[in-house]
This record gives sequence, structure tokens and C-alpha cells, in this order.
Amino acid sequence: MTQLSFHGGADVVTGANYLLEEEGSRVLVDCGMFQGTSWCEEENHKEFSYDPSSIDAVYITHAHIDHVGRLPKLVKEGFRGPIYSTAPTKDLTALILEDSEGILKEEAKEKGISPLTTRRDRELTLRQWETVPFEKPLRTKGFEATFQSAGHILGSAFLTISTNGGKRIAFSGDLGNEPNAMLKERAPLPPADYLLLECVYGGRNPEESSERREALENIIEETADRGGTLLLPAFAMERTQELLYDINELAENGRIPKIPVYVDSPLAIALTAVYKKYARNKEYFRGEAVSEMERESVFDFPGLNLTETRKESLRINRDSSPKIIIAGSGMSQGGRILFHEQRYLRDPKSTLLFVGYQAKGSRGKALQQGAETVEIFGERVPVRCRVLTLEGYSAHADQDQLLGWTSSARHQLKRVFLVQGEHEQAELLAQKIRDLLAVKTHIPELEEKVELE
Repeated sequence: MTQLSFHGGADVVTGANYLLEEEGSRVLVDCGMFQGTSWCEEENHKEFSYDPSSIDAVYITHAHIDHVGRLPKLVKEGFRGPIYSTAPTKDLTALILEDSEGILKEEAKEKGISPLTTRRDRELTLRQWETVPFEKPLRTKGFEATFQSAGHILGSAFLTISTNGGKRIAFSGDLGNEPNAMLKERAPLPPADYLLLECVYGGRNPEESSERREALENIIEETADRGGTLLLPAFAMERTQELLYDINELAENGRIPKIPVYVDSPLAIALTAVYKKYARNKEYFRGEAVSEMERESVFDFPGLNLTETRKESLRINRDSSPKIIIAGSGMSQGGRILFHEQRYLRDPKSTLLFVGYQAKGSRGKALQQGAETVEIFGERVPVRCRVLTLEGYSAHADQDQLLGWTSSARHQLKRVFLVQGEHEQAELLAQKIRDLLAVKTHIPELEEKVELE
């Protein structure tokens, strides 16, 4: 008997965590943190609903916190097997977990509770980690897994797992939005019996990514002409690097004014160094991007200021001239972007530009939906600046791309499980898959267990 159970990422976007079992063998795909609401914080502190010590191996699709954030907790509670991913995913996760550990420690101190994990848990997690290249089959107890390019972030993969019983289960992880200016394109979906498919944009077809650079150019020009500041709440990984890639291209070709660009995020700066490390590797980057990055100026161009210390960060606001500030967090839930929002949200000349997904309950979502005031550090801040969204920077495949990717396996697929999306988005995609691909589709609930026939 082959059993699949959903311990995160079920009817919610975050917390990806899937358990596959057959004949005494047990493997996990991803072990992410829940994010966005107080319910999520509580869920992260709960014990796993399976015994971590019974897990034979963990496969990680990519380094976003909602796919790796609970790995140290898994180790803390008894997991001692190997963790597998691509090499960039391990390098990026090491930085992500260290950053997360500091944030969780501060939150625990404020609430008078024990931290979710410790430095030792993180170090043990990384010691158990092994890296594998794309396309190379990996044999573990009872299963054979193959990582293939997902085109989502650096090193991101989807997995196809074959069981001893002859079943093939594909786990999409997060699929990238194409075309991507930097990353290697995602691989086609191979034949599979079952598919766990992400659906963040399951019901949507946002603006074409090919149009985003022109849109960004217009927004920068308009904000600079008014003498304002462009605030970009950006996820430290992938979104920041993509923005720098495009801003560099616009600046080099004289398409935007020469104004300072501040990356105000120690994590983003550290993650960008990992991008530089792999910049010439065609396993992870498109050929054209490799050629561009060989010039070594894409992430280090004139006018770019990397502010690592808090003192440097505070100095930014002394600059009253037009400028661009890229800072985390991407949903305006924390991080240095809040200090800049506290100052510039009230400025009619300035612009707040969202370039990433905003979860329900987040401050970013409230701003995106037109909130007239938001609370920052205990102060009610009026929102007088322009608030815009540029969806071409989405790192997620849209509805058409999800359908196209799935369609290659439609004749073998017995069932598609829609995960990592809000219920409304999942329902819209489920109907399309049933109507257009004639494949049974199911939206699982948290902790649901399904027998794979």
C-alpha cells in the first residue's frame, strides 16, 4: 500500500510538508514554515503529526522558508536521516535558516516562550544535508527520486519519485513564471501517475513577465520626476536579484535617471553572493544570463549601495533626493522595509511598489487593497503615497502555464492534488484541469491521508 499525507501546504499557500509511505519506507518532501497569520505561528510550534525519527529521508524542492523553515524542528524532534537538494538550495537554505532563527528568537522573547529551534538544531540539519545535480536518479530506501529544474528560484526543483510498487508521484514544488531572464527554464513534466501541483496563481494569468522591465522603467521615471522615493518590499531571495538584474539593464542603456539604489537587507546581500557563486553555471542559469553575469557588474553597478549595518540603513533616510530602496520583508510584515514605510508612506511624491505575492492577513495585503492607514511600530501611519503592484515579477507559474505543464502527462495521470494555494485559486484551477485535461483533481485538507492505488 502506498499512502500520501498532507502536513502543510494543504488548502493554504505555506507550510509545504508531504509524507510518502510504502512498505515501511517513509520520505518527506519539504518541511516548510507556516506564514501569514497568528494561526500560522501556533501551527509551527505544534508537534509533527508523524514521528520524525521514523522518516528515512527528506527531499527539498527549494530554499524558500515555507519549504525549509521547519527542518531544524524536524531534526530537534528526532529526524536523523539524509536531506537531499541541489547545491544552491543547500547554500541558500543555510542563510535563510540563520536569518529565520534570529527572528524566531526575538518573537519568542517577546511572547515569553521557548524559541522554535536553536543554533545547534540548524547546524545538525546542515550536517545531514547532501547535494545532488539535476536529472541524476537518487536511490533511497524504497524510493528513487529525480530532481529537475523548476525555474522558480536559484536551484529550485520539482521531484519525480518512483516507488518499489511501480507508482510515479511528481511533486511540483513551486514552478517558475516563464520566461525568466536569469534562470534555466523549467523542465517538462515526465510521465507520472499522481501529481502534487502548486496553485498560488491557479486562477490567474497576471501581466506578462516580458513587459515588466518597461513597466518598472515607467514607475522609476514617474517617481523620480516627482522627487519621490520608490520603495520595493522584496523577498531577499530571487525577487531582489531579478530587480537588480533589470535595474542594471535599464541604467546601462540610459533608460532611467541616475539615482541611488539601496539594497537594505543583510540577508539579500548574502544571498546575492550565492547567486554570484553560481553565476557562470549553465545547470542553473540561462546561457544569455551567464554571458551577462560574466561581466561581474550585474549585481555591482554604479549607484548601487549595499547597506549591511543598521547604522548604514538609518543613513538612507538622510538622503532627501529621489532614490530606490529595496528591502525586506516582501509582505511588509517585518524587516527594514518597515522603517522606510514609516517615513515614506505619508509622502504623496513617493511610490510603494509590490512585486511579490501578498498573503491574506499581511500588512502588504492591507496596503495592496487600499488601506488608508497601517500600524507600524505602534504608530498609525497614513498612506498618501502611490501603492502599485507589478505582477510580472511573480516567481510563480500562472494558470495557463500550470495547465500547459500538466498537460504533457494528462494521459497517464490518475489524479492531481492541488496544494500551496488559497482555496479559491485551487478551485478555479481544479475546474480547468477537469474540463480541459479530463483528469481527476482533488484539493486536500491539512492532515488528510490518501491511498494511492
